[in-house]
Amino acid sequence: MSARVLVAGVGNIFFGDDGYGCEVIRRLAGRRFAPGVHVEDYGIRGTHLAFELMSGYDAAVLIDAVARGGAPGTLYVIEPDLDAASGTPDAHSMELQNVFTFMKMLEGVAPRIVIVGCEAGPQREEMGLSQAVKDAVDKTIPLIDEVLEKYVSRDVARTGGKG
Repeated sequence: MSARVLVAGVGNIFFGDDGYGCEVIRRLAGRRFAPGVHVEDYGIRGTHLAFELMSGYDAAVLIDAVARGGAPGTLYVIEPDLDAASGTPDAHSMELQNVFTFMKMLEGVAPRIVIVGCEAGPQREEMGLSQAVKDAVDKTIPLIDEVLEKYVSRDVARTGGKG
């Protein structure tokens, strides 16, 4: 039996660089992945993503715009601390920390999660990515392959596909 892995893009295409995760998933459409790998754009559907993450995946790669203080277009691989999620979740917010808080509130079991993040430029109400983030999308595709191989595959193999 192969491991179940979710590759999920998140973001809002109407807020410029916040649409990074959605664009990466669009570019991944049509690519063939190993059996058990599910690729989907969740956009701003945070509650849907929380429930999907709790539906028995062994691992998940979440693709999102992030703010970590770097130059726009900088890529990061982040392993979030799900135990740090706290507060009251807002069902209308797509912030990943909000998704993790919602999962914790529901006492759901989260899979191994790795975030592939891209430093976004100033976010404005506009469609389309800045040039720096467009360039980063091209670099993200091989990074996702690397993350699936290095982080997800190794961890799933070590746990026998049981999370």
